[in-house]
Amino acid sequence: MTCIGFLVSPAWADSPGDRLQRVIDDHWQYYLRENPTSASRMGDRRYNDRLPGVSEKDRARRLNAEKQFVARLEKIDRGQLDADAQVNRDLLLWVLNNSIESNALYLARIPVNTFYSFWNTALSASRGLNMPQVSDYEDYIQRIKETGRFFDENIANMRAGIDDGFVLPKIVVEGIAPTVRAQVYEDPTKSSLYDPFKKFPESFSQSDRQRLREAGKRAIREQAIPAFDRVATFLEGDYMDAATDSLGAEQLPGGEDYYRHAIRTYVTLDMDPAEIHKIGVAEVKRIRNEMNQLIEDSGFDGSFEEFTEFLRTDPQFYAKTPEELLKEASYIAKKIDYRLPEFFGKLPRLPYGVVPVPDEIAPNYTTASYNPAAIGGTRGGAYWVNTYALDQRPLYELVALTLHEAVPGHHLQGALSLELENVPNFRKNLYLSAFGEGWALYTERLGVEMGVYDTPYQQFGRLSYEMWRAARLVIDTGIHSQGWTRQQALDYLAENTSLSEGNVRAEVDRYISWPGQALSYKMGEIKIRELRKKAEQQLGDQFDLRAFHDAVLANGAVPMALLERQMARFIAQHSR
Repeated sequence: MTCIGFLVSPAWADSPGDRLQRVIDDHWQYYLRENPTSASRMGDRRYNDRLPGVSEKDRARRLNAEKQFVARLEKIDRGQLDADAQVNRDLLLWVLNNSIESNALYLARIPVNTFYSFWNTALSASRGLNMPQVSDYEDYIQRIKETGRFFDENIANMRAGIDDGFVLPKIVVEGIAPTVRAQVYEDPTKSSLYDPFKKFPESFSQSDRQRLREAGKRAIREQAIPAFDRVATFLEGDYMDAATDSLGAEQLPGGEDYYRHAIRTYVTLDMDPAEIHKIGVAEVKRIRNEMNQLIEDSGFDGSFEEFTEFLRTDPQFYAKTPEELLKEASYIAKKIDYRLPEFFGKLPRLPYGVVPVPDEIAPNYTTASYNPAAIGGTRGGAYWVNTYALDQRPLYELVALTLHEAVPGHHLQGALSLELENVPNFRKNLYLSAFGEGWALYTERLGVEMGVYDTPYQQFGRLSYEMWRAARLVIDTGIHSQGWTRQQALDYLAENTSLSEGNVRAEVDRYISWPGQALSYKMGEIKIRELRKKAEQQLGDQFDLRAFHDAVLANGAVPMALLERQMARFIAQHSR
């Protein structure tokens, strides 16, 4: 009898690359199941009827699964992988170990800050998704019905935080509680959750439209609005009573480990807070000297304080209507678009738009942000501009803001990541703050080379924004590791920038509520500028700025140590 050999090699004979690919594939399916709203935005419809699970059982399941993934990765010999596979392995290990550490610290006890909240996850879960079928709306209605369960699990985690003394400061709770109460509508059609029911695809029958509208209203009225009411009541009552008068992360139980984890998460380097504080003080001094020189060169007759007061109060620097602010932002964005090919060899296919921050979150929201498009969705990327309190949105800062949030900042970087080819899906969806925010801050200065700052006031706005990010290094570490008061932080930011009083308050409260994240901007930008200087010095006449930018963005978001290795390879390749 003839023996026919196996056409497929047994598992033990698989190459390290094959084994790595299986881990990556298994992890991706795990990620989509555990993060249904992210799955929706990645174009996977299987979980469109769900919100995440954040119960104790969910956390235990994730911890066990992620430890198993790490064990599988560590058994793979990195030295036998090619360069691209090594990046995949290193990135996935970083992501998993960071998640395991977060889980072990039980950071879900504080699932909200002034920028992010679990209720906003519910509000935005299906925003911008393509919903061409009746079944898509039925999934959406089921997702709305999940709101009560999702909110109650988060409340349970926050109650565990109350028991442990691991809670938000009172000043933060006082700011966010009213925004939740504002979602408790008498009329369910007033909720932004109802927006998809205002316009259906033409193919839907009248009976389906009527049925879906009624089911949507019922789900919002009976599930979502009562859930918002429970959260608002909890924040206004038990949680407010338990909230701390102290501000610092290190003042919480286990606070030093918490803050150091936050630094590793957002800076992607393990750094001592005192070292970061020192870097911030030096950067503030350097930028202040540049600001003073600009004031002198502008011909303004007065002190730094008088100049910033002039910028804060002169009507010429403020839009009179939301439409005026949005139009100015749009004009600046198109002016930048025109210059992009001179500085980048590769540009994204995905477009972006300039849109107002949604009314329901605008009062307690930052000046602007970028919201990426859903894959397969019906919208491009969104450069959100806050049109609430126009007297707090100075026009002289709008060029730097647009460079940062739109192009060549967050939109260009994020869209290129989504369009990466021949890389695992988890890398397209990966956001690392030091990389993303560091790049966006880098592009604010790049705007000088691009020639998009037209006036000394806009240049001062750029310096003020850079100072703002440098001051964050001092303030964040000051609050969370050195016992700073809120007033110290407010005074420091106001004295060193031209930010409006409203923005100063909103920013400081954001730093208080979100330890470590504010460090990512300047620390990431410093690293990128350091790498550019190194490339310029070593390559000399062979240095190509377009090629450098393309290389920085070529692998999507990566930790700073990995970016440094990649750029060393870029220098070696271009010095031949």
